[in-house]
Amino acid sequence: MGYEKGEWRAGQLVNHLMEWLPEFALAHSEREGLTAASAVALIRKAASTIYKTEKFKNRGEFGELLLHVAVRQAFNSVPAISKLYYKTAQNDPVKGFDAVHVVGAPEDMELWLGEAKFYSDVRRAVADVVAEIKVHIATDYLRAEFMMLRGKIDPNHPHAQALQELMDHRKSLDEVFKRVVIPVLLTYDSDCVAGHNECGEAYKAAFADEIGKHHAGFAAAGLPMEVRIHLFLVPLKSKTALVAQLDEKLKTWQQL
Repeated sequence: MGYEKGEWRAGQLVNHLMEWLPEFALAHSEREGLTAASAVALIRKAASTIYKTEKFKNRGEFGELLLHVAVRQAFNSVPAISKLYYKTAQNDPVKGFDAVHVVGAPEDMELWLGEAKFYSDVRRAVADVVAEIKVHIATDYLRAEFMMLRGKIDPNHPHAQALQELMDHRKSLDEVFKRVVIPVLLTYDSDCVAGHNECGEAYKAAFADEIGKHHAGFAAAGLPMEVRIHLFLVPLKSKTALVAQLDEKLKTWQQL
């Protein structure tokens, strides 16, 4: 996000994330039915949803929101299922992947199953996410996840039939893995971001060095080879300060 008047632009990042919140938090049918008359109520609902999940204390949903925005903007994906929506449904706990998107037309789409770690420590984020990916692509786990996801696909979604077919229990995982991508988003408190106040040449050099080092650490962490993995690294000046601003903005939206 860069700097403004010597300060890292955390507020601008928060505002940008809030613009994506309704799409992230609402079900496909709710998003399709959003009108001028229903907009305020649905925005209020989206803001309230963040505080009703199991990850509330650790603010895991903020990482999932960042992941949602990153995949949407970088790869022009389409959300297939709002995991957050189902996480807050009564008696309907949802675990597993943090995002379920599709990329491409239904006939040759890719299924993007995301993982996010909203952490301060990048090394711990890498270790935890690699361990989690290995669990999530194990045959029994993935079959169970697909069974759950198939029951939550909105029949009006443009990729509904293709998703149902790809996640069918009769489909070989060898074939499925050819069309699965795992986007991984990791946040961390960055020495580079904290140590500068403008995006000058010194900052750019330090940023490239820091990102390159952490990418190399991730690549060397024993990643599974069955699927393609895309890494998003999000350096922050302070996760704690960003969480405080996100909390404040969400509470304001809840009062709309």
